Amino acid sequence: MLRSSLRSAGRLTAALRQTCHQSVCGSVPAASQCVLREFSTNSHDIFNVHKHNPDNNWETPFDFTDDNYEIAAEIVAQFPTNYKASAMIPILDLAQKQNKGWLSLSAMNKVAEVLNVPPIRVYEVATFYTMFNRSKMGKYHVMVCGTTPCMLQGAREIYQTLKQHLGVDYGQTTADGMYTLSEMECMGSCVNAPMIAVADYSGPDARSFKYTYYEDLTAQDAVSIMEDLKAGKTPRVGSQHREKAEPAGAIIDGKWVAKAEGQTTLTWDQPPGPYCRDLTDPPKPPEQAEVKK
Repeated sequence: MLRSSLRSAGRLTAALRQTCHQSVCGSVPAASQCVLREFSTNSHDIFNVHKHNPDNNWETPFDFTDDNYEIAAEIVAQFPTNYKASAMIPILDLAQKQNKGWLSLSAMNKVAEVLNVPPIRVYEVATFYTMFNRSKMGKYHVMVCGTTPCMLQGAREIYQTLKQHLGVDYGQTTADGMYTLSEMECMGSCVNAPMIAVADYSGPDARSFKYTYYEDLTAQDAVSIMEDLKAGKTPRVGSQHREKAEPAGAIIDGKWVAKAEGQTTLTWDQPPGPYCRDLTDPPKPPEQAEVKK
């Protein structure tokens, strides 16, 4: 009975794959790469299952550099000797940084070896957390925030503009290996929405890894950042239109709209109160209650 059920499930899955492939890829131009995403863990890992390829198989070499072995030793030393596995996430992150932004099968096996755990334990963690990439990445991993505040402020337009400018969709890498485009959920900078984050794997070692926020973006701002990165320039970090997160304006209909001088609240109006005392003034002594005789 069980074998029969498994065979039926297998036939159904194959039929669904064929149907999805025809419906998703049938309208894709021949010059484009047709990618079937099934059971995807995030926007840049195409499949949930490992598939051997020339860049990722049992024989693909990977070993930590001497410098990264020292870093790994420092990380592991923070945990009790019988809980080395607790260092798995930071050691995986170290391996990903050394491997130019992704975890090959050999990299995960090396992490298992360093932590003295079965490889399956490493695979479980690497396939669960979306910050770990198991597909080969571009030099710059460009992540567009897709959470509600950014969506309301124009994230869809930024995505469409980057898709057209780079010639790739979410989960794909440009032909020159420069950019991988992905969607990412909340980056925690909602007051400066919309925004993108860029993971920079172009450095010579793990210590040179950079993770940069670019906020208050118009679609043209996003394109300019891509062009600057490609030219080896350093784009402005953080908000593209204000100093920090002060209420100086907002992206409205794809354009930066500055507030009038003197307006200091998110509602652009004077708040009704009650107001806090000037914190530079000493507090008033508490009033003494009358004592009845």
